[in-house]
Amino acid sequence: MFQVAISQLTTSRWELPEEIAGLADHGFDCLSLWRAKLSDVGAAAAAKLLTDAGIRVSSLQWAGGFTGSDGRTFAESIADAAEAIEAAATVGAPVLVVQSGCRGGHTRGHARRLLVHALETLAPLAGRAGVTLAIRPVHAAAAPGCSFLTRAVDALDCVEDLADPAVRMAVDLWQVGDDPSLLRLLPRLAVATAVVQVADRIGLPTPDLERLPAGHGTLPLEALALALIDHGYGGTFEFDPVGDAVAALGYDQVLKETRLVADTWAAAAEERLLWSRAAAAVWQTAGLRLTAATASGTGLDQRLWPAGWSAGQAESQFRSAGSRRSQASSQTVSRG
Repeated sequence: MFQVAISQLTTSRWELPEEIAGLADHGFDCLSLWRAKLSDVGAAAAAKLLTDAGIRVSSLQWAGGFTGSDGRTFAESIADAAEAIEAAATVGAPVLVVQSGCRGGHTRGHARRLLVHALETLAPLAGRAGVTLAIRPVHAAAAPGCSFLTRAVDALDCVEDLADPAVRMAVDLWQVGDDPSLLRLLPRLAVATAVVQVADRIGLPTPDLERLPAGHGTLPLEALALALIDHGYGGTFEFDPVGDAVAALGYDQVLKETRLVADTWAAAAEERLLWSRAAAAVWQTAGLRLTAATASGTGLDQRLWPAGWSAGQAESQFRSAGSRRSQASSQTVSRG
């Protein structure tokens, strides 16, 4: 199932009723909430509006700043995060996105200890509330003032070291989409990630947050999204473009384009699922073992073809098996 949400950061000038109507007009049923806008409505009132409209919440953004980089004490940041957890539970958000705060005057090691201490303090509260804390790494070019976690692997190591089910990752493809280590990390990321955020860019990220709609930049967003799914990611993809391009296009046009992109990705994910199942069926028929790595994508790994098969024979067998599988079972692609 391909789950899609729209972020309130994208439709920042709309009030919640307008956002609900806009989502319905374009076939979405899931919204990522922004705390600044949620506070205007109130968590209880927002929850009622969303429930009455049949709109799910994918995440709430954000809490953090545990290093004191925003002028708050550690205790104040913890108290604020506890309030955010409560708000997330009230609106039914399964994920609260967390930003670490920048190094400030700390060593990197001490900044990390502050983050770990905060997560260890908050995880029991989040777990009882049914909320996952998702640490979001931020690209170094956009990180000043907000995060010392500037690489995906830094956040991933932190999550794995904590080994608490209430602490996972938020992977923002705008931040990490061209990280050269990302492909190698995908199997670990798919397991550790609670939510994936999607926006495009040209060149390096900038602090002014010009986040382009998917397809307007150069990041390999579809390939990365499908690769995460191949490796077992089953959470929501939150589309959150922000900036001049969004203003120029207008919210309705952005939502219309995003609907088309999401449908294309969903269809591609469905096709890959059918192919991997078809591949598994062929290997089973041939008495071979198909590994998870070769089951992903097309499944056409020549090293596992039966002796004497040509590429044409392999493809023909896969397509035939895939057709039989698709007739025997149906897979649901979520439009929300």
